[in-house]
Amino acid sequence: MATAERKERFAGVSGRPVKRFYGPEDIAGMEYERDLGDPGEYPFTRGIHPTMYRGKLWTMRQFAGFGTAEETNARFRYLLEQGQTGLSTAFDMPTLLGYDSDHPYANGEVGKLGVAIDSLKDFEILFEGIPLDKVSTSMTINPPASIMLAMYLVVAEKQGVSWDQVSGTIQNDILKDYIAQKTYIYPPAPSMRLITDVMAFCARHVPKWNTISISGYHIREAGATAAQELAFTLADGMAYVEAGIKAGLDVDEFAPRLSFFFDVHNDFFEEIAKFRAARRIWARVMRERFGARNPRSWMLRTHAQTAGVSLTAQQPENNIVRVTLQALAAVLGGTQSLHTNSYDEALALPSEEAVRIALRTQQIIAEESGVANVVDPLAGSYYVEYLTNKLEEEAYAYFEQIEAQGGVIAAIEKGWFQQQIADSAYRFQRRVMNGDYKVVGVNAYVDPNEKPVTNILKVNPEVQRRQIERVRAVRAARDQKAAEAALAELRRASQTDENLMPYILECVRRYCTVGEICGVWRELWGEYREESVY
Repeated sequence: MATAERKERFAGVSGRPVKRFYGPEDIAGMEYERDLGDPGEYPFTRGIHPTMYRGKLWTMRQFAGFGTAEETNARFRYLLEQGQTGLSTAFDMPTLLGYDSDHPYANGEVGKLGVAIDSLKDFEILFEGIPLDKVSTSMTINPPASIMLAMYLVVAEKQGVSWDQVSGTIQNDILKDYIAQKTYIYPPAPSMRLITDVMAFCARHVPKWNTISISGYHIREAGATAAQELAFTLADGMAYVEAGIKAGLDVDEFAPRLSFFFDVHNDFFEEIAKFRAARRIWARVMRERFGARNPRSWMLRTHAQTAGVSLTAQQPENNIVRVTLQALAAVLGGTQSLHTNSYDEALALPSEEAVRIALRTQQIIAEESGVANVVDPLAGSYYVEYLTNKLEEEAYAYFEQIEAQGGVIAAIEKGWFQQQIADSAYRFQRRVMNGDYKVVGVNAYVDPNEKPVTNILKVNPEVQRRQIERVRAVRAARDQKAAEAALAELRRASQTDENLMPYILECVRRYCTVGEICGVWRELWGEYREESVY
């Protein structure tokens, strides 16, 4: 008996048509051992650990950083007291771009989008009272990533913590910056050199450190579809593996410490399938294409963050529901680490109350929902398995297009990635504007009497003045000759094939600033300028 449907065409966030229902014919040809495997077994579609959350819950790693190091240290301590199990550091725009707080380009941006870091002194304050052998820390930064890692390691030294006890992740994903985030500094070749130097150094000296968090998050936030996020992120990962091998590293020496970072958007089942497809693709590529022998090299380990781009300034309390659904999708998809956005982030940096609710969302999912009791509970669902296969198929189609462009870097330089994302963003916005895709509180169920939210976090304008005073005091108090000598050695080594991490560490120990270290490379390598895409 035919029944009328609400609309002619159903589609999720990515615009892919969705059928009324799915059955065995939609996954015909799928084999359990080849395509799924048990949890903890190749190709890891069902998860990288046999017990998953029955053995250990995902790390609850809330992103935090604003103002000065003192303020962010207080937020870190608050989150740890509330039950957070790992730290995640946000840096302000001058730090991301390698400028000190007293540089003219930093004016008005100091401490606004994250914590201001100019020298080791700031890191000493940032992690005061936080034992670096007990807490895992993630740092979201790219061109100056090697400098932040060096600061972290020197703080560990000062705490008496050996480097082999230090764990965490540095984002260090410059290809994603060229594609989407746009916080690049140097051209691709020297940028990749910094990354492979970190890979080699950590493989030998900081074995628990994840040397890259290969990020699809910013790609998705820029407007990519789920399939584009999946494909472009894994293509970047393959480019890093190729660069490591070209630099003379054995693939099994560095691949086990690569990690990934994915967005979790509103299309619940598509997001679950995306994580499952990502693990399967990566396992096969690492074993079959790159010849990795260590099973840990085949495992795609990932952090996830709920979709900031999905949050609305209108009816912001609705964002609590959006974040809950996205977090649940990440857990059902098998993430190893998760950040849940705060409901007020479309308005400002998150308030303490909003941060607490975001963390409690994860804790309720972990402790009350029952989803952590079963590994990959949606396996065998016709729809989920169809989506997993479909996303894998679409990803491989993109891999072929990237190869046709000449590889990842060539595609970046041609503006190919940027154009693909821009087109997808445009198509989605058209759907929102014509009402095909409903956003509650924005183009549907609008409240004409909505009152503005007033309880939001505001960064004190005094932050910039205090930060400028600190960086100038550091320069005045340090051994200037030793600092200049360290920078001179960094300059010399940067013109050779030597690993730069020991020289960066020496600069950091001598209290050279982020701007001074990046300044050496700006002078030697220049700054990257991308072609405009229309």
